[in-house]
Amino acid sequence: MQSDLIAALATRRPGIRDRWEALLRADRACSPLADSDALVQLIDWTLTEFERTVRGLPTRRRALRPPGRYDLDCPCGQTPLLVYFAAGEQALQESLVLAQADRPGLNALQCDAELQELNLTLRHIARREISSFCALCQLRGRDCPGEAVLAATAG
Repeated sequence: MQSDLIAALATRRPGIRDRWEALLRADRACSPLADSDALVQLIDWTLTEFERTVRGLPTRRRALRPPGRYDLDCPCGQTPLLVYFAAGEQALQESLVLAQADRPGLNALQCDAELQELNLTLRHIARREISSFCALCQLRGRDCPGEAVLAATAG
């Protein structure tokens, strides 16, 4: 991702944060951990981590692997981070499109590459955080409906 685009996203950070929060609040909480008042506390940290990660990526090669089909899923499907990162991805993508519109001369391939890099970066962070959350889950190792669904769709 080019440094001018990273700077444009950093400038848009308050709007990204507001949109992310609005998307979280629009989703109904399915558990106390999924309460939007709790999840919005993570947005600033995640945006800082996103910016740090994207600034640290080499410009000539992809350091992040594309996530597999189920990389962002947890076996039981109960982690509130699934909804949290989905909302964040949407907020960041919307802001990226607006930032790209302000940069004349970009071609479709450049726009697509920037979108792919944004998605890879956020999903890298999401995969790490969801994995950490799932390691502490009380449902881990039990028979839960999510595991059966994942097993049936993976094959």
